[in-house]
Amino acid sequence: MKTDDIYYDKDADLSKLSGKTVAILGYGSQGHAHALNLKDSGVQVVVGLRPDSSSRAKAEEHGLEVLDVAEAAKRGDVVMILLPDEKQGQLWRDEIAAGIEPGNLLLFAHGFAIHFGEVEPPEGVDVGMVAPKGPGHLVRRQYEEGNGVPCLMSVHQDATGTAHDAVLAYASGIGGGRAAVIETTFKDECETDLFGEQAVLCGGASELVKAGFETLVEAGYDPRLAYFECLHELKLIADLMYEKGVRGMEYSISNTAEYGDLTRGKRVIGDASRAAMKEILGEIQSGQFAREFIAENESGGKKFDELRQAGTDHEIEKVGKDLRDMMPWIDQGF
Repeated sequence: MKTDDIYYDKDADLSKLSGKTVAILGYGSQGHAHALNLKDSGVQVVVGLRPDSSSRAKAEEHGLEVLDVAEAAKRGDVVMILLPDEKQGQLWRDEIAAGIEPGNLLLFAHGFAIHFGEVEPPEGVDVGMVAPKGPGHLVRRQYEEGNGVPCLMSVHQDATGTAHDAVLAYASGIGGGRAAVIETTFKDECETDLFGEQAVLCGGASELVKAGFETLVEAGYDPRLAYFECLHELKLIADLMYEKGVRGMEYSISNTAEYGDLTRGKRVIGDASRAAMKEILGEIQSGQFAREFIAENESGGKKFDELRQAGTDHEIEKVGKDLRDMMPWIDQGF
């Protein structure tokens, strides 16, 4: 990796946000973390939410000024859109775009809306991205503890000539500069993020877990044992990889487990899996997935709801619920 595309707090100038109002549109996982971290960094922040949003009271309790989305977008000199990907295009056209003026900085935490053309910003507006590589609760907790979560940053449109400094200042303001702020492009962030979610972190991991569970149960083993071996203990392995890398994980497990890993893993994730990954990546790169996702939501999300329900009805969820009830230290909240 190049070293000239990695930045820290020493490279950022938070004063680039002085005298500016940052409007955070959305107050979910990322929204609350960005708003509170910026506020604690001395930045003027307002939050934009729907009138009926359940998050309005929470944001106000946190000492933040809450406005309707359109009003917040108009108030902000810097406008960070932290709304669901599938809703950003319509909300941009209906409520946000009219309030964006020349010289404003429009920010995103994911490249989806810009890369796939859901949002087409006007000329004269800076467009950038600050994408923390961790969930919002971690972004907030690390900031409060004096640390930070690494962020990706990008400048898509630099109308003022000052976009890079402003985007970096924002990343520093939410704590990213305490760890590392890595420069990339909207395209690369978006496509790698979608691929990771679909092929490895979410789609790949969840299907691997369910396939292992089903294999043991169909072979006559107790579903509770199958749950522990194929789902519950996955966290232990993921934590080891997170802390030490793949080889560090393999070093830390038993010799039996390590030998099984090194001699059997490629039989599960072999040529067919790699071919499927390349196909998935191709669908992301061509925009096929984005078009499918947007169309599904615009049509009411019937297929999406059916898939969610099928997941809820899977035996692993019923067995897991009973077992997690025996472990009250596990937070089952959603």
